[in-house]
Amino acid sequence: MDRFDAMQAFARVVETGSFTKAADTLHMSKTSVTQLVQQLEARLRVKLLNRTTRKVNVTADGAAYYERVIRLLADMDDAETSLSGASAVPRGRLRVDVPSPLARMILVPALPAFHARYPDIQLDLGVSDRIVDVIDENVDCVIRGGEVADQSLRARHVGDLRLGVYAAPGYVQRAGTPAHPAELENTHHRIVGFLWSRTGKPLPYAMRRGAESANAHGRYAVSVDDGNAYLAAGLAGMGVLWLPDYMARPHLARGELVPLLQEWELEPMPLYLAFPPNRHVSAKLRVFVDWVVALMAEHAPLARAPGGAG
Repeated sequence: MDRFDAMQAFARVVETGSFTKAADTLHMSKTSVTQLVQQLEARLRVKLLNRTTRKVNVTADGAAYYERVIRLLADMDDAETSLSGASAVPRGRLRVDVPSPLARMILVPALPAFHARYPDIQLDLGVSDRIVDVIDENVDCVIRGGEVADQSLRARHVGDLRLGVYAAPGYVQRAGTPAHPAELENTHHRIVGFLWSRTGKPLPYAMRRGAESANAHGRYAVSVDDGNAYLAAGLAGMGVLWLPDYMARPHLARGELVPLLQEWELEPMPLYLAFPPNRHVSAKLRVFVDWVVALMAEHAPLARAPGGAG
């Protein structure tokens, strides 16, 4: 038994939930994949998978073993791709976590071009607005808006999200147009709250008009922890929104949102790509970072000097 092949077969069965699908992705027969997993279980003297006629479930021991296996496979892949000859053709699995609106509106639509250039990179894209534990969850890198809270991570400042204030036309007809951020406090106006992962609470937005500054808290009827849901609530007329330009632009063009408080400026939100400090920057990660930098230069160009290390 080739232990590397066996671990790879086991990991792929866990990820696909099927021996047949695992065999297809590995370009092997189902019989070969089954035999490799059985040999691995015999060697370890533990049951890794529960098999039924309908599906395959990982056991508790199998889940723990899987977490170790994917780290070993990633390290082996990085070791191979770090060689000068192999680095010319980046390949292997890359695990990335990104905010949901950024994935939906910018990254995913641009992926065909990335895949055409790097067809041997398998991208596992986690899409969420939660804080991801990069090391414990074995993620190669994350893209996040706002300053990087975990100072142990290496971070690269890849863009700045310009922000504006918006609402649906129906909301404005019902509640009126606020002339000052203070009008959002303790009045008939409502905002859509966004629950930031770091605090679990909506945060105030600092706004400036000349020498005058204001922190807009607002009252909300609904608060969410997902960017796509946040936008949807605003489009449904649930309240005032603070949005990056890239999220607001298509809805402004279709008349689904109107700008508010245009005389007031908001500080741009920095966008960072972060990865573990001890993680080898493989060829696949390096080309992905370069691709993200170029993409953000088009959609969210830097408004100030880059920060962070990387």
